[in-house]
Amino acid sequence: MGKNKIGIKKILIYLILSIGAVIVLFPFYWMILTSVKDYGQYNAEYIPKLFTAHPTLQNYVDAFTTVSLGRYCVNTFVFTAITTILMIVVTTPAAFAFSRMKFKGRNLVFGLYLSLMMIPNELVVITNYVTITNMGMRNTFSGLILPSVTSVFYIYLLKENFETVPENLYRAAKVDGTSDFKYLTRVLVPICRPTVVTIIILKIIECWNLYVWPRLITDDSKYFLVSNGIQEIRENGFGRENIPAMMAAVAAISVPLLLLFLYFRKMIMEGVIRGGTKG
Repeated sequence: MGKNKIGIKKILIYLILSIGAVIVLFPFYWMILTSVKDYGQYNAEYIPKLFTAHPTLQNYVDAFTTVSLGRYCVNTFVFTAITTILMIVVTTPAAFAFSRMKFKGRNLVFGLYLSLMMIPNELVVITNYVTITNMGMRNTFSGLILPSVTSVFYIYLLKENFETVPENLYRAAKVDGTSDFKYLTRVLVPICRPTVVTIIILKIIECWNLYVWPRLITDDSKYFLVSNGIQEIRENGFGRENIPAMMAAVAAISVPLLLLFLYFRKMIMEGVIRGGTKG
């Protein structure tokens, strides 16, 4: 009797998880399905169909030939790479300082720093826009990159992870004459590699999906990112009627992120768990 109850419980759990998976994955399926539908076929469907008998890849060709989506992908790659590198260079020493270095008012400063997370993003965007504009950095990669080179959340995540490493290890390293920089780069970072990799992946995803800031700070197509490209398709009148081509563009620029996440998913979960657990 007990085994039957356990079996029924497992069936219910898997059923609920399967339903949840279908709900989560259905938008992606719909995106791919729409992207391979012919323009005429899509418009002729008064009731949307869940399959197509005649898939086509022409929409993907149209998406890349209508606007310079390939160049926008290159711009996004450059923006993402530079921003992520700078973010790691800034946040890692900051997290180390808050976790290991002793200075007066450290907890107060960190508390005030964490309070920045309570400020609505809209206010930060407005402030950054005014600052970058006054500095004459609109329509530049510098203007795109600078507001994204640091993150309170990533510093907090790294700090909590660094504090899981026994402090005796730090003291022993100092006794051996190891500098703080060497201890950080040769001891802490290798030990906390899952969290560091997690932050890098999350930052890449954040930069690749960035929409509001590029739309505000750039109106020169030389600096457009993929988010600008999708909007340009729509504003040119192409995407308002040819939804399949627009979905093809969205699907194409989503593939790198999906592959990246699938490849590093285990390390991401491990890093998040380690970063949120002390002791």
